[in-house]
Amino acid sequence: MLSRPKPGESEADLLHFQNQFLAARASPAVKIVKKADKRKGKEGSTDAERPLLQDSKDVVMLDGFPDTLPPLTPAPPKKSKIKSANVHFEDEDPEERLESHDRHITAVFSKIIERDTSAVAVTMPVPTGDPFPRTFHRSEIKSEVQLGAGRKSIFAQKMAARRTAEKAATAPSAAECLQVRSAAPDALDPERSVGEPPLPSSRRDKDGDFLTSQRPCLITGEGLGSQKSEQEAQAIHKENLEKLQSMSEEEILQEQAKLLAQLDPSLVAFLKSQRGNNEGQKKELKMELNRPEEFMESLPVAQHGVRSSLSMQESGLEPVRKEENMKVEITDDDLPVKPRKEWIHMDNVEFEKLEWMKDLPSPRQKKTKKGMQARFSLKGELIPADADLPTHLGLHHHGEEAERAGYSLQELFHLSRSQVTQQRTLALQVLGRIVQRARAGEFASSLKGSVLRLLLDAGFLFLLRFSLDDAVDNVMAASVGALRALLVSLDDEKYLDWTFSWYQGMAAFPFVPNNEEEEEEEEEEFNGTEKSQDKKLNDENKPDPDVARYDVVKGLLKTRIQHRLRYILEVVRPVPTVVLDILHILIHIARHSSEACSQLLDCPRLIETIVREFLPTQWDPKVAEPGFLLTSLHGVACASAMKFIRVLASGGRNATARLLNKFEMKSRLSRFIAEDPLDLLLPREEAIRLSTEAFRLWAVAAGYGQACDLYSDLYPVLVRILQSLPELLSRKSPVVELSVQRAAAVVTLLTHVTQTAGYTAELQAKLSSNNSEDSEPIPPPPVTWNQVSGLQPFLETSLKKILQEISQIEAWQTLQPLTTTCVIFLGVYYSAYSQQPSVNPIDCLEELERLTSEVLQPLLSQPAIDSMWDLLRPCSALCNPLSCSPAPESVVSIASLSCTGGKPPLSLVGSKSPFPFLTALLFLINNITHIHKGLTSKYSSVLGFRGLKDYLHQSWQTGLPSVTPSSAWILRHEYHLQYFVLALARRMAGTCPDYTQHASLHHCVAMALLSRLLPGSEHLAHEVLLDLAFNPEFLPEGKAGGPEAADFSDILHLGTSAKLAQPGSAAAFVPKVTRGALLRESYQNLPSIRSCYLSHFAHLQPTLTRSQASYQGRNYLIQSMLLPEAKGPILPSDWPFFPLISLYNKVTNAETRGTILNSLPLDLINTVTLNLQWVLLLETWRSKILQSIPTAAKLARLMCVFLTGSDLFLEAPIHRYTAALLSVYCQPKALDSLNLDAPLPGLASFHDLYISLLEQFEGVSFGDPLFGVFVLLPLQKCFSVHLRLSVFGEHTNILRALGVPLQQFPVPLERYTSPPEDNLNLLRLYFRTLVTGALRHTWCPVLYVVAVAHVNSFIFSQESTAQETDAARKSMLRKTWLLVDENLKKHLLYYRLLNAESPLGFDLYEQLPPMRLKYLQIVTQKEIVENAPAVDS
Repeated sequence: MLSRPKPGESEADLLHFQNQFLAARASPAVKIVKKADKRKGKEGSTDAERPLLQDSKDVVMLDGFPDTLPPLTPAPPKKSKIKSANVHFEDEDPEERLESHDRHITAVFSKIIERDTSAVAVTMPVPTGDPFPRTFHRSEIKSEVQLGAGRKSIFAQKMAARRTAEKAATAPSAAECLQVRSAAPDALDPERSVGEPPLPSSRRDKDGDFLTSQRPCLITGEGLGSQKSEQEAQAIHKENLEKLQSMSEEEILQEQAKLLAQLDPSLVAFLKSQRGNNEGQKKELKMELNRPEEFMESLPVAQHGVRSSLSMQESGLEPVRKEENMKVEITDDDLPVKPRKEWIHMDNVEFEKLEWMKDLPSPRQKKTKKGMQARFSLKGELIPADADLPTHLGLHHHGEEAERAGYSLQELFHLSRSQVTQQRTLALQVLGRIVQRARAGEFASSLKGSVLRLLLDAGFLFLLRFSLDDAVDNVMAASVGALRALLVSLDDEKYLDWTFSWYQGMAAFPFVPNNEEEEEEEEEEFNGTEKSQDKKLNDENKPDPDVARYDVVKGLLKTRIQHRLRYILEVVRPVPTVVLDILHILIHIARHSSEACSQLLDCPRLIETIVREFLPTQWDPKVAEPGFLLTSLHGVACASAMKFIRVLASGGRNATARLLNKFEMKSRLSRFIAEDPLDLLLPREEAIRLSTEAFRLWAVAAGYGQACDLYSDLYPVLVRILQSLPELLSRKSPVVELSVQRAAAVVTLLTHVTQTAGYTAELQAKLSSNNSEDSEPIPPPPVTWNQVSGLQPFLETSLKKILQEISQIEAWQTLQPLTTTCVIFLGVYYSAYSQQPSVNPIDCLEELERLTSEVLQPLLSQPAIDSMWDLLRPCSALCNPLSCSPAPESVVSIASLSCTGGKPPLSLVGSKSPFPFLTALLFLINNITHIHKGLTSKYSSVLGFRGLKDYLHQSWQTGLPSVTPSSAWILRHEYHLQYFVLALARRMAGTCPDYTQHASLHHCVAMALLSRLLPGSEHLAHEVLLDLAFNPEFLPEGKAGGPEAADFSDILHLGTSAKLAQPGSAAAFVPKVTRGALLRESYQNLPSIRSCYLSHFAHLQPTLTRSQASYQGRNYLIQSMLLPEAKGPILPSDWPFFPLISLYNKVTNAETRGTILNSLPLDLINTVTLNLQWVLLLETWRSKILQSIPTAAKLARLMCVFLTGSDLFLEAPIHRYTAALLSVYCQPKALDSLNLDAPLPGLASFHDLYISLLEQFEGVSFGDPLFGVFVLLPLQKCFSVHLRLSVFGEHTNILRALGVPLQQFPVPLERYTSPPEDNLNLLRLYFRTLVTGALRHTWCPVLYVVAVAHVNSFIFSQESTAQETDAARKSMLRKTWLLVDENLKKHLLYYRLLNAESPLGFDLYEQLPPMRLKYLQIVTQKEIVENAPAVDS
């Protein structure tokens, strides 16, 4: 074995090892393969032609280098490409070299196969008079325009024309062609027989010579391989022509349709193409018959193939063919440049090669039902399909539909990935403009489908994200603009700013899509925190496109877009437009959720960059000069940057604290608030906006109880602003609206500072008590009540002056935001004023009396206020659902308020809306009446306004509004007004004797409001439940003879419930009670009912605490200005059944875990009883309130009474109230609306619930008639047959215990017997249970009647049916005839009609009708005849 070199060995040792290796002739471990040099003519010649070395030395040779050194020349000599082929050795014999390159003929002609010429026709040369054949010159042949046959040179065209002329010379004469045409007048063209309808008779006669060719067009016979193949093909062709001639035109059309239906469209296209390739034959006949015009007319049929034939089939218009024929003909007039003869090689113009120089044809809209592709201009406008725009606009640079102007979305997508920067920029800009116009709804009536949804599905979001990473500034700017157009609606931001100073307007719903993909919950008992953590973990594990599919903002945050935007702002430093777009994008992201705010705050250097660059304390004073062109926004204060900080602060109190302290926003607030907007070195409008946003940021911070230390520092500034408020009345400047918004922001700030100061004494007392139980006492804020008590005179004086302008419509609409905030301030001020320990209560009451007499009562008596109440209904979102419906182009993954384009003046947030001011006015009146009960009667006129009553009556009767991001924020403000009206009504109910006339209306509004209140308003829901819903004052029927009226209605048979006696009970001690007595007992138990419901809503306590902190003004407890996600109302629509459902779920979950509740505690029985009492009250006196709940859902909820425990339904009170409710749900109107096949809210499957009910009935029913009625109700004929199959197939044991008497059954039997049963399996089960005795009249009279009626109808039915059904019908009749049980036999054969008065439930024939008797004899005689041999044997 050869040894390997070791470290330290010399070069001689290495040579020694090499010699040993060579002597051993061992194969090397590595083989070196060199690629051929491209500069050499022959591959592999490097080593093969190199001479062997004489010795075995290891010599390194360099390919391509000579042995001698090259001369010192400026450049090395060039290598010859054939050098290897010209290298020869001196001792080589030239003869041998010649022999080695010689090739024998056998090497060239190795195998020769002669062509079979036996079938080739031999043509003799044409004799001429010339001594020599005439020479051919192409100039003598007239050129022909080749039509779509492919590119051919001029010489090839000349030769083809010559061959055509030679064939025409030997073609049959015209007389022969006419003879052939007359021999087969009805023969069809093979091409047309495949894909086209036959031509009319006139045209067929006209082109008969062309269609009845002597040669086959598609069959050549080459595949037969015989010498007579051509003759065979000719024979087949002749046979085809004879067969076609013998067929009529109708038969030909039928066969043609069959062929088209059976053949593959691709095969049809192939046959047409083969027909099109046979132009030579056509030219031969045409030239002989001298009819070139018909040749041009029929040529497109062969040329266009499937494409033209399909369009003609669809349109059926002959002019379409002629238009396409005109496209083929090109003349000198069509060319923009006229060719001249003196030009070289232009003596013969090749028109087909110059066709691209023609003008584009005029666009025309296709006459087809299919939509055309949308094309857009560079401004993003949709271009009509028939718009004829000039080409210099740059809208025709595309291949598809070249005549149409504009670019499709697909072409713009393609252009956005171009390598040319200008093209990428242009494509992104156009896409951004298209998105902006789409969001404005410009394409809703013109385009089918959603442009935004189509773009997002195509990956538009990530196209923008990738383009955002582009290194080119223009591409980056275009992608930022398109992203802003996709995410941001400036109108949405405008209306959110408009409602900022409304009552509770600072709080807003997060911009989270409310229809995210629901993840399957593996464990239902997870609490909310665990669910949110699992959801967050799942989102982190999902790919970015999957997350962005249901939440665009969340998908963008996963791509770390905030880091890229920070880089653009900090490093790239783009132009002001791009900076503003980025700030708007960041504002939208901050509105998404508290988690998004946290990610923006945690982004390195993002907030620092924005504060440093766009909120500096000093900047260039030239910015404020008129006409100054701002080229960079960096280093200049910007209102959008301040708004972004404000929206970010709304995400939570911790975020606000970080912004104020870590990012030095306190100093910025002092800087921009202390200086008047006129003194800021900015354009006037921008300066006012910046000052407004600064006050709003301070108001948000004060809403958390923060930044109140600035109040004492900036108090002189605030007082100066308050003193200048009356000046807004006389100001007629173009920025008066901005000034009013700024003044409203200042008053909103003072409102929250006053709220914070109102709890200073309370917090100070808690802190001084120093209870050990409070681990972390809340420190009092640095503002006291004495510091804010002097604000009220300023604002009350300003309010009085503004209210004097209430009759001036324009001035009032301009000043309304300021008026609203002033009224809200007074309400907050007096509420806190009455709670201060240092204030004399008598002084407070006197102040309220003075305010009522001097300000509010004169205000309520003015006609302008009356007109405001009348505007409630036109501006209501509940009464006008379309005003808050989603925009046409809204997508589920991007939350939007759908305010693009602005809201109409008569809408809830419109310029003429009375909602903000009236809500603030009712808020103030409620606080006054809460403090001073004696002033309640002075505001009784409020509830008497006709406009308010009409609005309330209309609003509660509307259906449950859909909760979307575009409706939730509007509906929340409307619910505030309704709540304050109800709160005022609650105070009126105990003090005003004439209030009873409004009680029923207000109770209906309260009940409707409970089912509509959105998350964040839990405090309002709690107050309505506590004081309004169960208040006996709002149910005047209980005192005014409501129970007696119910009994009287039952006695007089005004309703069907009296005629239908209530089912009895298995417990004999249950007495019968009238419905009036039950209602009277329920009315007396209203306090207990209220306690029951409040205890079952205890799971909402955490959210209730947060909501109370917001509505009660406890700013030190507010954690965030973002409300919970609005996925739906707080309480479900069926909340009156909630205790019963909760108890059922509790028992079901216990049994699932293996625990059996044998005995139920007393409180559970009381809970169910109180629940049923409340539902009975609502169904009797407030039936319209529960109309939104389907009757089937109500019955499903009542079934929980029987599914809960074993004998709960046997309890006397539960049994009585359940029976009373059953009689209500069995009335004709309720039964007509009952639909068990539709999906029910809160129920996965009614079939599964019914199976559980059957199993429970089998186990614990004791034959209870009430339980039996609930089992029988779903078996009506109009419901699913599977329910009846379950009873008669799998649970036949219950038929013995289902003994509901016919007199106690509340449902008409016609609903079970009509229409006749048509399910054969169920009919067989009916018959089997009757025959076997499982179903008897004494055990189950109701189903016995039903089964007898259906079997009788089936066996005597003589309608024509399937053979199996007919056989089963006759077999069942024969078996009935042979029954041993005479009673059953008589019932089945002699059944006549239903009769509720009869003991049987139906009447019988005394004798069978003749038709039935005859049919019975026919069937039974056949049975006797068939069985006769068997009997004899």
